Amino acid sequence: MKPTRRTVLIAAATTALLPSSPAVAAPRPKAAALQPYASYWYPDSLPSGTPGTGITWRSLKSWRPADDPDLAFNAATVPLAPRFTPTPANPTARAGQARIQSLVSFGPTAGNPSQGAATADYYALTHWAYIDELVFWGGSSGEGLILAPNAPIVDAAHRHGVPVLGNIFLPPVAYGGQLQWTRDLVQKDAAGRYPLAERLVAVADAYGFDGWFVNAETSGGNTALGSAMLGFMRELKTLAKTKGQRVTWYDSMTVNGSVSWQGALNSQNEAFFQAADDMFVDFRWTAAKLTSSGQRAGQLGRSRYELWAGVDVESNGWNSSVNWDAIVPRDTAHVVSVGFYRPEWTRNHLPADGREPGAFHAADDRFWTGRSLDPSRPDGTDVWRAPAVSVADRSTVTALPFASVFNTGHGLRWYEDGKVTSDKPWNHLGLQDRLPSRRWVVHTDGQRPAVTFDFEDAWRGGSSVLVDGELDKPAVVDAYATRLPITADTVVELTHRTDAGSVEVELAVATAEPGRPGATPPYTYFPVDSGSTWRTSTVRLAGLTGTAHAIGVRLTATSGAVKWRLGGIAVREAAATPAAPTGFRITAASGADLRLAWNPGPGDVRHHTLHRVLPDGTRRFLGGTCQQAYFVAGLQPEQGEQATRLELRAVGELYTSSAPVTVTHTW
Repeated sequence: MKPTRRTVLIAAATTALLPSSPAVAAPRPKAAALQPYASYWYPDSLPSGTPGTGITWRSLKSWRPADDPDLAFNAATVPLAPRFTPTPANPTARAGQARIQSLVSFGPTAGNPSQGAATADYYALTHWAYIDELVFWGGSSGEGLILAPNAPIVDAAHRHGVPVLGNIFLPPVAYGGQLQWTRDLVQKDAAGRYPLAERLVAVADAYGFDGWFVNAETSGGNTALGSAMLGFMRELKTLAKTKGQRVTWYDSMTVNGSVSWQGALNSQNEAFFQAADDMFVDFRWTAAKLTSSGQRAGQLGRSRYELWAGVDVESNGWNSSVNWDAIVPRDTAHVVSVGFYRPEWTRNHLPADGREPGAFHAADDRFWTGRSLDPSRPDGTDVWRAPAVSVADRSTVTALPFASVFNTGHGLRWYEDGKVTSDKPWNHLGLQDRLPSRRWVVHTDGQRPAVTFDFEDAWRGGSSVLVDGELDKPAVVDAYATRLPITADTVVELTHRTDAGSVEVELAVATAEPGRPGATPPYTYFPVDSGSTWRTSTVRLAGLTGTAHAIGVRLTATSGAVKWRLGGIAVREAAATPAAPTGFRITAASGADLRLAWNPGPGDVRHHTLHRVLPDGTRRFLGGTCQQAYFVAGLQPEQGEQATRLELRAVGELYTSSAPVTVTHTW
């Protein structure tokens, strides 16, 4: 495997990591006075000179949660969900072997908004079912080296059972790295402890993410520095474990303190692997090196799947040349796990004027599912071995109530009950639903319809599921793998609409696993009404007991080509309305920008939504968040109003909303 130079290092000399094409530096947006951003730090000492526009130099050693003015905007709130592995979607996808780590740059190091932004052009990752660990990749010598992930990313990942790691990036000297920053990170106090290890664990605990990815690539060190780094890593792992956090080591620095990428687990980095939960193996691996690395891990009493073999897809995505048989052979046990470097290529490779959500998701589905776009029907001629071909998907749908409106976390508009309440594009991953884990499995003896997330209409949020095709035979679309209890009071609600053709719709529920990987679950079918307007059909699961293992829909065309839209699904026993928040207040105002805060009411709350009440009484959606604080930018008086009334509501798991609480901003 021929390694490529990671272009992020080229950009890291003085500028931020950018989510656009890495060869072109995008202009930095003008910062609003109160706009909160994702946090980043240097270990201790700061660079000489003056930071660039929009950049704030901070020392992690000086950080304290009580002094962090943006903590309320940056702290994730969704706990890490447990997940299970259903019967695989195809015979080649395996459970309990290779796993997938994903290193993703979601935005620039500096100027990365804490809670989404007014654009749909965003890497709205949805294929969480194949990922075991997400690294919030970034850092640069001119801005900061230690990055805490945005709360919306952590909330979305946790909802799907995926831990998220912050990133510690000590750059190569050629790209601005200073050995002093490595020494700062591993400094000891008078008691012989590593104060920044404690500080890193405190940051992850306060911000609600799951640990750290340590990438020490600054050359010039010696054995003493290597020893200090090893001591730091051991203490970091020990402290992290007490908080349920993880530590990953990047194959870069060796035990003698030099930087020498091994592309293997060997005597030069074994001690660091032992001081971490897992290790990202640099791109210089070969088939022989991975085989010996897996064997060496076993000799240490460790799993070979705690080694992530780096697969660089930043430049070429699914066109990357990868020796897949060296990692995940088809006919023998997987050798090690997969470490994807920069899979946001699925967004970045699109032309700047062609990054609408539909185009992005088409590319992302191709990357994660494969050319067939159906994990139950892998294309054996596809040289790109998509994760769905090798790795079994997982699901977190295990408890009632459960609901989804198929919101991907970005959109061209915002919908409520099928009506547009904001015509502005947006992104906020914290509002993303738990999404179907195997997209898109369709069981049919006829022509397979296209199944996609669609952004031209929705019931709630920004997207719905569109099934489009001739349907010459009945087609069953698997929606969710579940482990949901069924009682006499359990009902399933489908919100749906027929846009073209005529179609019979049936809810499909299976109380057992399919007999073999890739087979149709043993569904029982329940007819529901269909029509050309949004409707919610409520189905009682008469005759079913035990546990629902799968939920889907069966569509049978009665005339014409069909376009059928699924806007929502809910499984519940009793409907519940969340309690209203309290203490809704404006905490800061600057021109047209406001910072808002509140206290959540008792009970479970999925997120909060904020609306503006216009003088004519209509409500306009301004945003939503899982946090207890929100930033609103660019408000202006409308229709001659002297004051603007804002309404806040708590939204429950079933998308029922509390009564509103209000605050008024006087112009």
